[in-house]
Amino acid sequence: MKKVLVSAPYMLPEMKRFRLVLEAFGLSLITPAVNERLSEEEILVHAGTFDGVICGDDRFSRRVIEACLPRLQVISKWGTGIDSIDQEAAAELGVMIGNTPNAFTVPVSETVIGYMLAFSRQLIRLDSVVKRGNWEKIVGKTLAESTLGVIGVGHIGKAIIRRARAFGMKILGNDIIEIEPDFLLEYGVEMTGLSDLLARADYISLSCDLNPTSHHLINADRLSLCKPEAVLINTARGPIVDEPDLISALQNGTLRGAALDVYENEPLPEDSPLRSMDQVLLAPHNSNSSPLFWERVHWNTIKNLLIGLEIDPEPLETLRAQFGL
Repeated sequence: MKKVLVSAPYMLPEMKRFRLVLEAFGLSLITPAVNERLSEEEILVHAGTFDGVICGDDRFSRRVIEACLPRLQVISKWGTGIDSIDQEAAAELGVMIGNTPNAFTVPVSETVIGYMLAFSRQLIRLDSVVKRGNWEKIVGKTLAESTLGVIGVGHIGKAIIRRARAFGMKILGNDIIEIEPDFLLEYGVEMTGLSDLLARADYISLSCDLNPTSHHLINADRLSLCKPEAVLINTARGPIVDEPDLISALQNGTLRGAALDVYENEPLPEDSPLRSMDQVLLAPHNSNSSPLFWERVHWNTIKNLLIGLEIDPEPLETLRAQFGL
């Protein structure tokens, strides 16, 4: 019997229903307690005892992957980002990696629009003022008066652009690959260099992958290029931003504000200065929140697991129907 380690935080609370299907495929399960993600040491406790894994952002380094051989056949990642997995080691050692591209494009892009509306319409400040018993008329702007810079014009970047264009925003884009001319023309996107985008944008949305070229892409030098009224929005990956440099920019007024769903260290440390900044909106890596899209990812992740274990996934839909799932 093949054994599977299940550590994806969004699936664990619902393992009662997923267990029915996985066990019907002849799989036995290991379901450890998970706080956000498993560290290398926490995975190594189980190394060599499982053939496949359904994981979140667990740290599958080369060291971990090697320790899990020869049994490990597949790492099925819940969601899109696979930056926590050593992809080179997995390919070299014959371990399949599965994920769900374009998984959370809609909820993440809506989150970015929500953040921009909150800042442009001064919603948080207005709420706070009235609740304190004051009646101060704080000036807001419309998004149509603002310029959005999107760093990473992939699935999510494009979705943000489509929504922002509906508000009449001017759009700047930046990417290391060429973007389809038809898309740029249809949505009026001006592709430009990173420095130019940072200097001109009122809102800067990070929508790129985390990789060696994007690690600390946003640092003190680049933040110094921004307008003092600019707002940085990060719903991508925490390490794209040098967090101490961002904190300094917010403290000295180089940047008007920030909206952060992701951080260099998660959960965000209790002593982080970001927690006490009124000009910063924080969320617990939650921009993917959507039961509809979660459900799609749940089942795609199971399908990828089965493929990696060389089990025919064809009966999956039949089993779901049989169990009323």
